[in-house]
Amino acid sequence: MIRINGDGNKMKNSGQKKRIRTSDLTITAAMAALVFLGTYIFKIPTISGYIHLGDCMILLTVALFGMKKGAAAGAIGGALADLLGGFFYWAAPTFLIKCMWALVMGAIMHKALRNRKGAFLAGAIVGGVLQVAAYTVVRVFIYGPSTALVEVPGLAVQTGAGVVLGFAIYKVLAKSGLAVRLTRRIADS
Repeated sequence: MIRINGDGNKMKNSGQKKRIRTSDLTITAAMAALVFLGTYIFKIPTISGYIHLGDCMILLTVALFGMKKGAAAGAIGGALADLLGGFFYWAAPTFLIKCMWALVMGAIMHKALRNRKGAFLAGAIVGGVLQVAAYTVVRVFIYGPSTALVEVPGLAVQTGAGVVLGFAIYKVLAKSGLAVRLTRRIADS
């Protein structure tokens, strides 16, 4: 059984304390909201869906705040956009696929290629390729194989646009020093 103590910390009955910091919850919630808004509001229609800013917000969350926050923000924000946008049957696949993309990117960026040039792009691209593959598999079950394959280019463009936009925004934040200040401030709180 898990309970929350008076300080807002999560604790297990076994005596082990597992702290969930308020700042971590706040950042994750704020980034999930940005993923939702970027997906739900800022979109450019395409033949098979739309290009949106939600993916770049997921990538920025992973880059700035880590893969766990990125996975949670991406999964929650993306699934919520599908639910409220009328694509309720996509909510569960989106939840899992966006979570997977963030975890893959984070594992590459923050672990395998930590502090190496190109880590952001390597993680985002590998995770993006897996996202395209995963959505295609789901589309095979929903629409059939021929329709799923026809939609691969549109999905690849959407994913690529998210990677390009996310990378561009990340570079601007990094060059301005804001990325370091953000991650440091969060780590210190």
